[in-house]
Amino acid sequence: MRRLNITHTTTYNYSAPVAFGPHKMLLRPRVGHDIRIESSRLEVSPNVARLFWHRDAQGNSVAIATFAGLGDHLSISSEVVVEHYEDDQTLLELDIDAITYPFQYDAMERAELFPYMQPVFTQADEEVRAWVKSFWVGGQSPQTFELIDRINKTVHSQISYIVREEFGVQRPFDTLLSGTGSCRDLATLFLEACRHLGFAARFVSGYLYAPDLPDAAASTHAWAEVYLPGAGWCGFDPTTGNRVGSDHIAVAVARHPETVPPVAGSFSGNAQSTLQVEVKLIALDG
Repeated sequence: MRRLNITHTTTYNYSAPVAFGPHKMLLRPRVGHDIRIESSRLEVSPNVARLFWHRDAQGNSVAIATFAGLGDHLSISSEVVVEHYEDDQTLLELDIDAITYPFQYDAMERAELFPYMQPVFTQADEEVRAWVKSFWVGGQSPQTFELIDRINKTVHSQISYIVREEFGVQRPFDTLLSGTGSCRDLATLFLEACRHLGFAARFVSGYLYAPDLPDAAASTHAWAEVYLPGAGWCGFDPTTGNRVGSDHIAVAVARHPETVPPVAGSFSGNAQSTLQVEVKLIALDG
């Protein structure tokens, strides 16, 4: 078990006072058999009229802040201490009918999974489908896990990781064409490829504990999960080319990759804005 202190601070500065619209925050890690939250703190300033929590349609923990009055800055600071219990990655067991590809999901599960099986980026769809055919053509019966792992490793080897500050994700075709992308772009290409092959896949945003990187390089991270009968939602990280493990801390999952930014909101007023984000993950003793 590893204890991690995760701090995530987002600061907006404005050249003149502005009015703030509601802000949505996805900053609290998803709890489960592998993650337990020991403590958490969320501070938002200034002029918060109300701060309340709810769970969205995906089960993500969402904080909503509303504001009263004007301000020339907005600060959102989250600090969470989590206990992360390691999963044994060697114990992946699929239902016998899903060991080789292709297979069909159980009818009851398929009804729940159907939205996650539909590609969401349809522009240049044929080009992406042509790339996917390099992994499987009709008549073959590869091992299911090996097929998905090969896609994961191919995205990692073919697409060079870059830091990309622009909002949203690249279309999978643009990622293939440029050969570069951020972690969210690589995750999107991977999950769309899986969907083209009939797998249910979803986007995951969260954090990656990487102690070998300098503190200044810490940031949010993104990967994908594929639903495999018998094993459930299995994480794959095409940025690293590896399975998701004890260094990954999931915060939010989504069908569409653009719907789960850590912080989203608006302001009104005649002002220029600047943004600063700082993320730190520190392993705690004990």
